[in-house]
Amino acid sequence: MVVQATLMLFLSFFAMLLLGVPISAGIGIASIITAFFSGMDPSIFALTAAQRCFSGCDSFSLLALPFFSLGGNIMNKGGIAKRLVKLARLAVGRIPGYLAATNVLANMFFGAVSGSSVAATSAMGSIMGPLEKDEGYDPNYSAAVNICSAPTGILIPPSGPLILYSITAGGVSVAALFMGGYIPGILMGLAVMGIGMFLANKLGYKAAESKTEESVGKILIDAIPSLLAVIIVMGGILSGKFTATEAGVVLCLYCGLLAVIYREITFKSFYELLADTMESSATILFLIAASSIMSYVMSYTGIPAAISNGIMSISSNRYVILLIMNVFLLVMGMFLDLTPAVLIFTPIFLPITRSIGMSDVHFGIMLIMNLGIGSVTPPVGSCLFVGCGVGKVSIDGVTKYIVPLFVGMVVALMLVTFIPFFPLIIPYLTGLVPSFWW
Repeated sequence: MVVQATLMLFLSFFAMLLLGVPISAGIGIASIITAFFSGMDPSIFALTAAQRCFSGCDSFSLLALPFFSLGGNIMNKGGIAKRLVKLARLAVGRIPGYLAATNVLANMFFGAVSGSSVAATSAMGSIMGPLEKDEGYDPNYSAAVNICSAPTGILIPPSGPLILYSITAGGVSVAALFMGGYIPGILMGLAVMGIGMFLANKLGYKAAESKTEESVGKILIDAIPSLLAVIIVMGGILSGKFTATEAGVVLCLYCGLLAVIYREITFKSFYELLADTMESSATILFLIAASSIMSYVMSYTGIPAAISNGIMSISSNRYVILLIMNVFLLVMGMFLDLTPAVLIFTPIFLPITRSIGMSDVHFGIMLIMNLGIGSVTPPVGSCLFVGCGVGKVSIDGVTKYIVPLFVGMVVALMLVTFIPFFPLIIPYLTGLVPSFWW
């Protein structure tokens, strides 16, 4: 019965996706079909589903998501992104393909403040694309580097997806997840930068020949207020001065103040930012409500336990189990956006990782890193579509450059998956986890 319920749930869900049904609606419909197929009483199911929808969204921690989203939007339109690009260009110096390296580093800086890979893709693509085109870079190459470096933004804190995982996993420490994301995010960024520079050298892109028009001092002074946002947010969370939700409010107020000082945002553009944030937040809440129904149906039918037993029956070796999970998540990341994937797969895989002695923080970083890589792959990669749109290139054109960059990202993922030191050493040193190994 469990096998039939599992097949019914996932086959009906993917059938909804193929038919073009919105993901949130597809999750709800597939859950209802599976519930009736499993013999659940319709009246009891309807009442319980309504309660689960409400309880799933009734969380103070969830308020952090729209605030961090708004903060990222303000950064994008408020002149902060441009100042981070100048700082990244200064830090990169004169190396072959320096503009591509600047793009990677700028995405890491931007992600360290906004926590949104899609916002980073849009902001950096619109700024770096024209600069790279003027210097003769292949637009497909430029877009590929931008797309593949953007997911560092969901690992280097603050990070909305890590907050979502914390809630879905039942209250894993947000501070520990944030601190654990630094090294994996930097590893991913370095992997993309290294392969990007190799490709740049192969394509004959030269180093910078002229100095920047602005002085080093001016660039640093302009960038420091933007980078202070990271210190304020992370310092407040780690010191216990405010929660992740309150940190999102502080980020919005601080970035809003900078945008006013820089005179980059008008009342009209601010209204558009609020509307965009409201739309994206409503989408996430609808997904959470629908996923709460799916979680209830999966729990009732015993699907997580069945999947866990199935994977454990293949091998009891933790490395083999983690490899299977990584392959599965990389494939699923090609078809599912990050938010629904976190909501669906966290309750399925978390019991497995706990049974093999893996830290909840370690699993969370691995999960988000996997799904971040999925955001650059077709057919549903959000960063891929946004990056191609901003760079005005086709998916076919960027694919030949994305493939080697994708390989580098997967190598970084394997290091994070199989060497707990990378995601856990900083949380361990800050007293947020008891150990940095298995």
